Amino acid sequence: MEIGIDSFAAILPDPATGKLPSATDRMADLLEEVEVADRVGLDVFGIGEHHRVEFLDSAPAIILAAAAARTKTIRLTSAVTVLSAADPVRVFQEFATLDLIAKGRAEIVVGRGSFGEAYPLFGFQMEDYDDLFAEKLDLFLKLRDNSNLKWEGRFRPALRGQGVFPRPHQPRFPVWLGVGGSPQSFARAGALGLPLMVAIIGGSFERFRPLVDYYRNAWLRAGHAPEQLTVGVHAMGFVGETTAEAKDAFFPGWADLTTKIGRERGWSAPSRQQFEAMASPAGAFLIGDPETVASKMLDASDALGGVSRITFQMSTASLETAAMKRSIELLGTEVAPIVRAAAAKR
Repeated sequence: MEIGIDSFAAILPDPATGKLPSATDRMADLLEEVEVADRVGLDVFGIGEHHRVEFLDSAPAIILAAAAARTKTIRLTSAVTVLSAADPVRVFQEFATLDLIAKGRAEIVVGRGSFGEAYPLFGFQMEDYDDLFAEKLDLFLKLRDNSNLKWEGRFRPALRGQGVFPRPHQPRFPVWLGVGGSPQSFARAGALGLPLMVAIIGGSFERFRPLVDYYRNAWLRAGHAPEQLTVGVHAMGFVGETTAEAKDAFFPGWADLTTKIGRERGWSAPSRQQFEAMASPAGAFLIGDPETVASKMLDASDALGGVSRITFQMSTASLETAAMKRSIELLGTEVAPIVRAAAAKR
C-alpha cells in the first residue's frame, strides 16, 4: 500500500492568537513538509486546487514543480485538478513539464471539484458541470497518447493536428480520477480504466464499499485487466505521539474551516462530539497515535475490499510547521512500516 499526504495549502488562523501567517511563510512551510515526506520515505505528496481565500493552491503545478526540485523519490500529484474549468491542453503541458522536472515522478488526479468558484472565474456555467468534465477528460486522455491530435468538442476550439508539447518523461503519464459520492463518477473511472481516488471526508469507510464495487464492476465489464485495477483513498488524517494529542492538534483548524464552509452551504457548525465520532474506530478520520492510525488504515482497506493508496489530508490542522512536520515524520517512520508489513502478509 502506498502512503502519502494531500495538502490544500490551507492558510488558517493560529488557534491561540487568531492571527494568520503570511502567505509567503505558509508556502515555505508547505515546501518543507514535502521535503520531510520525501526524507521519511512516503510514497506520494498531492497538492489540491482551490480558488478561495483560505487556500494557496490555485496553481498546483507550480507548487509541485518547486517541490520536485527539492525532492528525490516521492511521487508528486494534484489532488485534484479541476479539469472541468481548465484548458486540457494547457494542463497537459504543465504536468508534462512537471514530469520532466521530476524525472518521471509526476501524476495527476483529475476531477470536477467540490467547490464551484472555478467555474465563473474562468467563464464556465455550473449547469455544464458534468458535460465540461466528460469532454475535457476525453481530450486530456487523447493528448496523453497523441502529440498531434485532430479533435473537436463543444467547449474548446478544435485541434487540427497542432503539436502539443512537451511530452512527459513517462511513456504513459499516470492519470487518476478523483471522485466523491456520485455513482456515475465511479462508473466512469471503471469504464475508462483509470485508477480511482475516493475522497472520504466523513461518515464511514464501509458506506463507500458499494460505490467502489460499482467501479470494480464497470472496470471488468469494460474488459480491463483485473490486476491493473487501482483504488486509492483520500481521508482526513493526523498522527500524534498520543491519540489525545493528535485530536487536539487537528480539531481547531478543522472546526474553523468546516464552520466557515458550512455557513456558505447551510450546514450547522460542527461540534467536538461530531469530531470525536469521526475519529472513533467507526469513523472515517485517520487520527491518533501511530498504532491507532495504522490499524485504522488496514481496517479501511478491508472495508473497501482492498486499496492501493491512502493519502492524508492533514493541512486543516492549525499548527506550527514543526508540529506538522513531526506528524509527517511519524506517518513515514512509524505508521508506514506497520501498514506495509501487514499488507505484505495479506
